[in-house]
Amino acid sequence: METFVFLKTMNKQTQIRAFVVALVLLGTAWLAPRAQAQNNGDKIAVNLSDPSRPAFVKLSMVNGSINVKAYDGKQVIVEARNRGEDREHESTSGGLKRLNISTTGLSVEEENNEVRVSTESYARTIDVTIMAPTHTSLKLGAVNDGEITVTGVDGEMDVNNVNGSVTLTNVSGSAVAHALNGKVQVNFLHVNQKPMAFSSLNGDIDVTFPADVKANLAIKSDRGDVFSDFDVQLQATAPQAIEEDSRKKGGKYRVRIDKTVHGTINGGGPEYQFTNFQGGIYIRRAGGSH
Repeated sequence: METFVFLKTMNKQTQIRAFVVALVLLGTAWLAPRAQAQNNGDKIAVNLSDPSRPAFVKLSMVNGSINVKAYDGKQVIVEARNRGEDREHESTSGGLKRLNISTTGLSVEEENNEVRVSTESYARTIDVTIMAPTHTSLKLGAVNDGEITVTGVDGEMDVNNVNGSVTLTNVSGSAVAHALNGKVQVNFLHVNQKPMAFSSLNGDIDVTFPADVKANLAIKSDRGDVFSDFDVQLQATAPQAIEEDSRKKGGKYRVRIDKTVHGTINGGGPEYQFTNFQGGIYIRRAGGSH
């Protein structure tokens, strides 16, 4: 009532201004708790011991996804979010509400430019996003309920996912990429003169290289076809017999035929291994057909 009497004593223009200010304040009060609720998760920024040298980031997950993005900076910034915190509260039969446990157990250690990241992904599903300097090497592993994606990184990458895909986009350097039950998809802008390996048990392997790449290929696909728009020079070599003899230690003698096919691209270079059991292998030339 007092506020109403106060507004009546103002002229019309002043009343309008007061009304607008009140709306703004009310909107701010309504938005503030929502913004705070959306700011869940843990975030840590780490300075490198020597920012002039490349970083090396290590992370292994039991449950959750890993997303690494290169940026023009000198810190390694790690953000972890408990995937369960995005769910609505659920009532039980007794009328109780589930409480969201938002902790991620995020821990980051740095020593001599090596950054080791850990979470409590063994207890709950955690999604981790890492912003890393462009020149960074990676050792990443995941087991359940998540994909591994890397974008724009230039370095040596060792990436392994058991029940999810591996996607490396616009990367440079070298890679060892494995997905047991998922797809491996890699797009290189530039490559180092180092060996690489790509493998999957149940999923396609799709890798794009620069047109001028020089490589020796070792390809093995049990139940899938192999495609390439490179002019691959296959080597006409007979399958090799591989012997395994452990009889002196109480074991067995075994002979198996190696089905690996060998070839070269642009005259040959470091060996690139492609191994698949049930899925296709696609070796693409940048700018070629997709």
